[in-house]
Amino acid sequence: MKATTQTNANVILRDSLLSLVLFIAPVALMFGYFYISGSKPWLEAVLPHLSFKAPAFIEAVFNNLKTWGLPAIMLAVGLVEFGAGLYENKWTKNERILDIVCFILPKIVLRPLIAYFGLKLLPYVLPAAKDSFAWVPFWWGFAIMAVADDLTQYWYHRLHHQLPLLWRFHRTHHSAPYMGMAMTSRQNIIYTAFFSQIYLTTTLTYLGLGYPALFVGGIKSLITTAAHSSIKWDKPFYTIKWLKPVGWVMERLISTPATHHAHHADTTDDGVGHYKGNFGNMFFIWDLIFGTGIITRQYPKSYGLKHYKEEEWYAQLLWPIFKSKKEGSELSAEGPVVGGEEGFVQQEVAPQVVVAIVPAEAVSV
Repeated sequence: MKATTQTNANVILRDSLLSLVLFIAPVALMFGYFYISGSKPWLEAVLPHLSFKAPAFIEAVFNNLKTWGLPAIMLAVGLVEFGAGLYENKWTKNERILDIVCFILPKIVLRPLIAYFGLKLLPYVLPAAKDSFAWVPFWWGFAIMAVADDLTQYWYHRLHHQLPLLWRFHRTHHSAPYMGMAMTSRQNIIYTAFFSQIYLTTTLTYLGLGYPALFVGGIKSLITTAAHSSIKWDKPFYTIKWLKPVGWVMERLISTPATHHAHHADTTDDGVGHYKGNFGNMFFIWDLIFGTGIITRQYPKSYGLKHYKEEEWYAQLLWPIFKSKKEGSELSAEGPVVGGEEGFVQQEVAPQVVVAIVPAEAVSV
């Protein structure tokens, strides 16, 4: 056990050092471009703006994704999911309340409060820094923000799977015995409160990178929501011949239903489920770089936790403030630290990237 712990620590240290290089890379490339082109945009006095003219409807979509835009999209797709019977009989009253509260609470209470007080506090903490990075060209800001945001979340997500101390704060997201739009935001409120994206976006907006942060946040919301959908929209990219080259690139670059559903599977015994990896949120490429990914182009037969006890929605939302009354639950007052080998998906050794491409006719429906 001691050797395993040491191995895990070495793997995390190694990958952390590589992550530092990845965080710095877009900034280094930007200044390399400035050096080669001879441009010095930081000498120009500018205010936050878009460096290109976007069509009005595109700006409207992105400007409203965090308000009515994304909920409207999710509602429309959710109706399709229900119409197709994709939730079957698994969306019980308890699950329904949990999913809805987890979707609404962060958007109308938690995130607005953090953003509001963050923008009130930052002028006192960094009085001279307001709009100090407004000179950064939009697309460079987009690249910097995309890496900073998603790679940070990759680590936040990965550590909640690999450290027993953190697992129960993320467990709520994996307890759902189904996949669908409804459970995209299904998280313990403490997990959500410490979620880096909220603070990063608020800080970068204050520093003048609000537009890149907004666009990254919008695109990421669409990708992660689509990856959780029970609609297997990526399947044509693996089965239609002329789309296969696009599918090959897509499944390695971003999260798709096939790769992310595998992360939510309740077992790894079928060669499809991979809850010990596939941690990427917007970008799947992090899993390829760090060796935590598996690509099978298939979909798990079942989802959730084998030991799920259908804990009360308030316990899943607010543990450890509120405990579950279910005997033997990880969320109960006397519950185990982890729910057995099935419940805690600790990575014992540095994994290898597994790319198991199956014939199109073998792809499950």
